[in-house]
Amino acid sequence: MAKLTKNRKSSLENYDRDKLYSLKEASDLIKGFSKLKFDSSIDLAVNLSVDPKKADQNVRGVVSLPNGTGKDVKVLAIVTPDKEEEAKKAGADMVGLDDFIKKIKDGWTDVDVIITMPSVMGKLGPLGKVLGPRGLMPNPKTGTVTMNVGKAVEEVKAGKIDFKVDKNGIVHVSIGKVSFESDKIYQNAKEVIDHIIKIKPSSSKGNYLKSISMSSTMSPGIKVDTNII
Repeated sequence: MAKLTKNRKSSLENYDRDKLYSLKEASDLIKGFSKLKFDSSIDLAVNLSVDPKKADQNVRGVVSLPNGTGKDVKVLAIVTPDKEEEAKKAGADMVGLDDFIKKIKDGWTDVDVIITMPSVMGKLGPLGKVLGPRGLMPNPKTGTVTMNVGKAVEEVKAGKIDFKVDKNGIVHVSIGKVSFESDKIYQNAKEVIDHIIKIKPSSSKGNYLKSISMSSTMSPGIKVDTNII
């Protein structure tokens, strides 16, 4: 069993699994839990009062985290030759067309985000079985199918993320790293929650935000008071 550090032990002693913490308190508390050798991610789980099976309640959105994700996002731009330089200048890690389409067809998916153009989507469509389950299929709604390739790459690199409610009505979002200052964790979390509230389906009944939990690798989930965001 891993030896507890003083900070982690203190955090666990101050932690009450049944208490509802304000978002600010949770952002402060989460830093003390994860004193591992690696910089673990912080995840937010927002349980919504929606039925994802209904098209108008399948909550999906795009948000730009004010302090970024803390991750080095690997971006692949699948574009026509005339757009390659634009994508490279914007910071795309990999740029190409038919060569990458063949690699993906063969099962390669070592990338975090794929950005492409409307004219290329016809070639990517047949790869849905490979890209879809991994959340890699480009989509105009998330800004990853666009003629403005350079801007799309820059936004993703700067912390633009997309999210989608799962079959259980929960939105899972990575909002940063434990190395972030607590204020930055709070700002990122609030940006996500505010956006989820903004896109609330009109057909959603009852208390839209059923529950919110914040956690990091190896930490317990911290329950967040949905009334104190």
